Amino acid sequence: MTAFATDLIPDTRPSRGLPGWALPVSVLAVAYLAVPLLATNYLFEAILLPFLALSLAGVGLNILTGYAGQVSLGSAAFMAVGAYAAYNLNLRVEGLPLIGSLVLAGLSAAVIGLAFGLPSLRLKGFYLAVSTLAAQFFVQWALTKFSWFSNDSASGVIDAPPLNIGGVALDGPVGRYLFALTVVAVLTFLSHRLVISQTGRNFIAVRDNETAARIIGVPVLKTKLLAFAVSSFIIGIAGVLWAFAYLRTVEPAGFNLDRSFQILFIVIIGGLATIRGAFFGAALIVVFPLVLSRFGAFVLGDVFDSGVLDMSQRIVLGALIILFLVLEPDGLAALGHRIRRRLPTVLSRR
Repeated sequence: MTAFATDLIPDTRPSRGLPGWALPVSVLAVAYLAVPLLATNYLFEAILLPFLALSLAGVGLNILTGYAGQVSLGSAAFMAVGAYAAYNLNLRVEGLPLIGSLVLAGLSAAVIGLAFGLPSLRLKGFYLAVSTLAAQFFVQWALTKFSWFSNDSASGVIDAPPLNIGGVALDGPVGRYLFALTVVAVLTFLSHRLVISQTGRNFIAVRDNETAARIIGVPVLKTKLLAFAVSSFIIGIAGVLWAFAYLRTVEPAGFNLDRSFQILFIVIIGGLATIRGAFFGAALIVVFPLVLSRFGAFVLGDVFDSGVLDMSQRIVLGALIILFLVLEPDGLAALGHRIRRRLPTVLSRR
């Protein structure tokens, strides 16, 4: 059974353990109650906040690429649209609440996603992936060319507005973490509901065989554009979290082509067409450079500088992607599912 099937098809075998909702509820309980009490500022700033933002971006891209089969290399552009839209809405619309800015920023990214998703009506595969690069280059050019987006800042780098909901300031690490966690939890739940609905089944039908999907009555063109819109909406909100909650600045350099590839790697490593795979992939992407840095410094000492770290990270990450594509195409989500199924059998033999 593939990874996406485990997300779409409920387990009909008699339950011998906890119900399916117990694990996510337990994880959320730990995330909301234990982590704010036990985690350090370093853990919030260096690991948890980027992990949440990248996980949400991975969920958005997985809906488009994993479920609907439309390859995109412009994810960072939609993150940038979301971040800059939220900044300008907060700056120019007096009295607009933060949640309103967040939703409108996602809708702005969805509109741009629809515009650049139009080539999907005629292009497929590699050609579609190349066409989505236009979004990456165009958005970065526009944000750099027109200073209005950055409020005429000479450097193009602007401070993110303070996070405030109902008069409660969320500027500290714990407040920003709880804000990001809530947004990610809500959108992940809605994404899960989407992919197990008829719309999600339409996505998969279009991905597997467009001709067959059209014959059985699936509106192929509408389904493709909807996938681009939903994906861009989620990725745009991930861009708001990346700029407002994590970086605390808004700048085009934070949403470059490397960021688009990073999100694509998250989806590949975590597992295509599985919501939980985005979190596995993001965890690896965020924690891996820190582990590599510590290990390299321990083994090589001062020789292992930032340049060597960056090159080593790219080499090892590329090797990991090749290994996953060859040995475990369904990613970490499928690997974890297989281990979870075999663990009771292994323990029962002891």
